[in-house]
Amino acid sequence: MHTAILNILTIIHFLAMAGLAVYGVHRIWMIRCWRRHVFAMPAAADLRKDDMPRVTVQIPLYNEPRVAARIIDAAAALEWSDDKLEIQVLDDSDDATCAITDEQAAYWVQKGRNISVVRRNNRTGYKAGALAAGLKQASGDFIAVFDADFVPGPDFLMKTLPHFAEDGVGMVQARWGFLNTHYSWLTRLQALLLSAHFGVEHAVRCGRRLFFNFNGTAGVWRKSAIESAGGWQSDTVTEDLDLSYRAQLTGWRFVYLHHVEVPSELPVTLADFRCQQERWAKGAIQTARKLLPRVLSAPVPVPVKVETVAHLLANCCWVFGFIATLTLYPVLLNRIGIGVYQMLWIDIPLFLFTGGAVLVYYSIHGVKSGLKRSLFVLPLLPVASIGLAPFFSMAVLKGVLQKGGVFARTPKFGVLEKTGRKMIPFTNPGKPGLNLVTNFILFAYLMTPVVFSLNQGIWPAIPFLCLFPGGFLLMILWDLREYVGWHMNKTPRL
Repeated sequence: MHTAILNILTIIHFLAMAGLAVYGVHRIWMIRCWRRHVFAMPAAADLRKDDMPRVTVQIPLYNEPRVAARIIDAAAALEWSDDKLEIQVLDDSDDATCAITDEQAAYWVQKGRNISVVRRNNRTGYKAGALAAGLKQASGDFIAVFDADFVPGPDFLMKTLPHFAEDGVGMVQARWGFLNTHYSWLTRLQALLLSAHFGVEHAVRCGRRLFFNFNGTAGVWRKSAIESAGGWQSDTVTEDLDLSYRAQLTGWRFVYLHHVEVPSELPVTLADFRCQQERWAKGAIQTARKLLPRVLSAPVPVPVKVETVAHLLANCCWVFGFIATLTLYPVLLNRIGIGVYQMLWIDIPLFLFTGGAVLVYYSIHGVKSGLKRSLFVLPLLPVASIGLAPFFSMAVLKGVLQKGGVFARTPKFGVLEKTGRKMIPFTNPGKPGLNLVTNFILFAYLMTPVVFSLNQGIWPAIPFLCLFPGGFLLMILWDLREYVGWHMNKTPRL
């Protein structure tokens, strides 16, 4: 390879590593804030029955027959006066879900609950469109939103609504819990990542009066906050993130309640997890394109602006990681002349700092939050991240170039840990051929530096270099497993 090209690729490689290092520094700052400061829980006034405001509970559904009845039952069981509670089932389904929602809604109507099923002629705007359509008919002054796989406790409204005693509070977000944490290594890893998102990120941002986001479910909005911010919009695929920042720019304050947990279901297949994360990555970048200029020019404190940039652009780390992976072999070729051990003294500490900071972040939170069992899968995080980086990088690129897009719902199975594992059919893995070809090509390419190091006798570098093809081998094996499972069991067993 031409020396000039190698020099350029080396510069690109270290710029990408610098981007990852900045993210690592931000993780360390987050965990330091979380460890050093005890954020007081927001005070809440006592709520008397006579003071109960009107609340509308919205349940957006799309083809989710396994969990539709469960969430309707949970919403109907909420402790709230019958004359002050309205439940809207926003059903865009075109499968068996429709019959289930109709039957369950009719059952609770007979019991005295105010439940209606709202259907549209099309899915325009996807979830954002359904929420907007329901809002036009909503009678409540407050809007609680639950996705189909969530199971709020009966006291959810009693715990959250008192925090709206202050007129400036526009949204209250509860913490997600997980019904199937120990189902597999994938669900354990997701539980660890999402628990830190709520327990650390939300806690720090809320406690330091920084902007943070409604997570699309398990939260309550003041209706006037939604309306004053421009309502639900579908020009991003993360309508919750978009509305959150618009509302806070309008002056509304958000509250995070760590002690209020709403159990939910984690994706159980790699295909579903990848699809969900691709949407989140794409939508965050779309939101950054749309709102970062407004945030940076708004009369808000500098720390708010800095944290908003860090939050909305965090998915750029997937691009940095993928670039660092692709340029690994050219950099190895270009720098072999400086001496093996001199090179390792620079590269391995840099990698350990960028990746190690993230591992330390999740380790500290996992130990302090009682998630020690999930920490056993933490070593898989850097390997899985390498294998997932190409797909999430493509999602980031789509977010840069596109507005809106298809809102792909994550399939729900209604599982509780391992009890239903054998009864769960594999879902359609999307484009398994394309995924497998992509991963095979990258696996073969990243074996090249491993073979080169073997030939050159660079033994200390080999374990480090094996992480990269290992990431794509993990994806290949898991994709093959799910593709074979789907092919052999295409008929869902309900």
